[in-house]
Amino acid sequence: MDLLLLQAGIFIVSIAALLWASDKFVEAAENIGLSLGISPFIIGVTIVAFGTSLPELATSIVAVLDGTPEIVIGNVVGSNITNIALVLGLTAVVVKNIDLEYNLWHIDIPFLWGSAFLLYFAVMDGNLSTYEAFLFLGGIAIFLAYSLKGQDRPDKKDRPSASWKDYAFLIAGGAIVSISASYVISAITEISVILNIAPTVIALSAVAIGTSLPEVAVSLAAARKGKASIAVGNALGSNIFNTFIVMSIPRFFGKLSIPEDIISIYLPLMLVMTILLGVMSNNRKITRWEGLVLILFYLWYFGVIVENSGG
Repeated sequence: MDLLLLQAGIFIVSIAALLWASDKFVEAAENIGLSLGISPFIIGVTIVAFGTSLPELATSIVAVLDGTPEIVIGNVVGSNITNIALVLGLTAVVVKNIDLEYNLWHIDIPFLWGSAFLLYFAVMDGNLSTYEAFLFLGGIAIFLAYSLKGQDRPDKKDRPSASWKDYAFLIAGGAIVSISASYVISAITEISVILNIAPTVIALSAVAIGTSLPEVAVSLAAARKGKASIAVGNALGSNIFNTFIVMSIPRFFGKLSIPEDIISIYLPLMLVMTILLGVMSNNRKITRWEGLVLILFYLWYFGVIVENSGG
């Protein structure tokens, strides 16, 4: 029990450090980008969007290097379900109705569907090939191209200057992300051994919730300020980046094995959730009652995890 509490403490502290370092890394990168004259919009759809998936990416790369590649798919699927079922569900309940903007309905949701089904068919054989990893990178490139299409880019006058602190946080943040991610994976491995459950189970649940906490906080804050569409955009964009980036880049560090229960249980659940969101948003809004349905879906999903963990 003492060892379990110790590893749980290491896991919580490491997740907290990972999220803090990721935030500082993205903030520093954003400031440096602005100082170089890069458009704030381009920074928003690249650096900031990438930053929301940085914790998942860091833990996934370390998992592959550490010999537990099955954590990667659990990380992606768990985070994607959490972002939509929990983040969007809570947001819809708070604001009563979420009105979806044109770009969300015509760009984000179609790409969300496409990425989800592409992931399912790509890993049905139990692994992700290098060719499929490149295909995923192509998917994110197309998504960014569509997101940037037709956007006005401000001129580069009056560029803010980046301070030495920005460069220091960029370097230190990146280092802390790497170190804390390794401790997260180490704690997952130890806890799974102590509880006699698969590391994938922890990735599907605890890691997914931990790395999605920033999205929950940001989404609820945006909702209370009357900017619920920002919350939706962040959640959907994070899922698209998770699928295309977090699944593909770790593949170049080693082979990715996909557990059978992911293919037969959790990926289908993710597809059902994705289709459900599409049906709900058909009238370009998500109501409070639909938000409650999403939350109930998440509770059901969590129950499935508990049931299949043997606990």
